[in-house]
Formats: sequence, C-alpha cells, structure tokens
Amino acid sequence: MLVVEHLVKQYGDFMAVDDVSFEAKTGAIFGLLGPNGAGKSTAINCISGLLAPTAGRITVSGHDVIKEGKAARRSLGIVPQELALYEDLPAVENLRYWGKAYGMRGKELEDRVATVLEHIGLVDRARDLPKEFSGGMKRRLNFGCGVVHEPKVLLLDEPTVGVDPQSRIKLFELVEAVRDEGACVLYTTHYMEEAERFCDSLAIIDRGKLIATGTVAELKAQLGARDALQLSGVFPADTTRNAIDALSSDMPDLEILSQADDSLLLTLSSASHHLPKIFAAISGAGGSVSETSLRSPNLETLFLLLTGSELRK
Repeated sequence: MLVVEHLVKQYGDFMAVDDVSFEAKTGAIFGLLGPNGAGKSTAINCISGLLAPTAGRITVSGHDVIKEGKAARRSLGIVPQELALYEDLPAVENLRYWGKAYGMRGKELEDRVATVLEHIGLVDRARDLPKEFSGGMKRRLNFGCGVVHEPKVLLLDEPTVGVDPQSRIKLFELVEAVRDEGACVLYTTHYMEEAERFCDSLAIIDRGKLIATGTVAELKAQLGARDALQLSGVFPADTTRNAIDALSSDMPDLEILSQADDSLLLTLSSASHHLPKIFAAISGAGGSVSETSLRSPNLETLFLLLTGSELRK
C-alpha cells in the first residue's frame, strides 16, 4: 500500500533523510521510530507530497507521489504533529471542511462526520470551538479531521505528543480501530513503548539513516537476552576499558556501548548477576560507581546498542 524506495532529502550539506526504504501494508501499523530530529517528519512530508524528495521514489496505492500526486493524495489521510484545526470554527465544521476537501457531500458527509464525532468522543462538544478545548481534545479532533474521508493510508506524525494519559489511551484506541478497518497506518514516534504496544513492524531511524527494520520480535531478537547497564561515577578512560575488556572470558557478550569520564554504558546478559565483578574491575582500574540503572531488553535498549547513545527526546 505504501512503498518508500531509497528516499533522500537534502538541504545544502545537511542530509535530513539518507537512503531510507521500507514498505507498509494494508491492515497493519508500521512504526517509524527515532529521536527528535531523526528525519521522521521530513519523511512524512515527502510521502504526503509537501516536500519534493532529493532522490528516491514513493508510491501510495500504486501511484507515484511526484508523478501522480493527485491520485496518490486521494488515498492519504494525514494527522500532522502541529494541529491542523480552525480554532474559530466549531468542531463539527472542522470535520465537514476536511470531508468536503476530499469530495464528500450530502448524506455521506453528514453520516461520516457523526460517526467520527462519536469515535473521537466529542459528540457533546460538536458545536464548541477548538480554542476552548483541552490539548487532548484538540488532538482527538485533529485525528478526526485526518480520517473523516476514510483514507486507505493514514500518516500519523507524533500524534500523542503533549496529551494527557486519558486522551493518549483514547488515541491508541482510535489508531487500532483505523487499522482494524483495513487501513495502512504509518506511525511516527519517539516513544518506544508505543511501538511495542501496537506496531506490527517498524523501522528505527537516527540522523536521517535507517538503522534497523523488522517486527518488534525480530528486532528484540537482535539483543538476545542482553540488558543495558548504565553506570554513573568516575571512569578513567584507558584503565576502565582495559578492565572491562578483561572480563570477556566470564562475560562473552559484554560490550561497552559508550564511555565518558562520568558515565559508562554496557550491555550484557544477566547483568544483575555480574554486578559485583564489574564493580570490582572498575574499582581496580581507579574508578568508582555512584549510581546504577539496569534495563531489560526492549526497543530502547536496541537503540542504545545500535547507536551507542541514549534516545534523544
């Protein structure tokens, strides 16, 4: 349903998206994950036709986004990160406006608007102005405007940023409902737990480059049973690395992901069992540990493994 092939978007010397390829299927949620500034929104803007790619090809429902833009956009629904609402128009009129923009009229439009209002939980606020709404209510209306025309491909760009927990759960339900109705959903986020909740497959992007793709299970399998062990304290550069490397006979999958004077990030299996040996090695190298954080294998651990850095929020 959505195919992105070798997408490149460059601004002068800056490569915002660098040779990214993936496919998203009907009736499934494809997650595009990565920290802020990774290139996710740029990719979304290229798919929607708002930006012209520097290189590569994008097709939606078999239509080339550049060569057959009008046909491609008929199948698209977009829920942008920035709210696309008319604050001085009642909620119901916002929905009617976007329905008409996609050619809906008469009973078809009114029936669909009524259905969407019910789905997003704003029936009792239909005549109220969005400028009077809470942030979560605006997000739900923003979502409704993106799906009022029943798109075959739905692009969601960080749809839960800045919303309260109750509205976040409601948005999750709305996304799953659209998927269950047969749409292809492309979901961008920097919240790894969201991807683990409902993405059927996903790609992890960082600094414009695609660094991993697959299902959640496949990506977690890259970690094996390794944990991420974050240590704070004092870590003399050469002696600490040599001391950790010397532990490899007892801990063959031990790896240093990143090291600084005051922090050390390791990955290894059953990390909690090996803490005494690790602390002793650091102490013997002239270092010390003041704080310890241990995380079980998850997508954020994988991001650490692949990039050697914390996920930038």
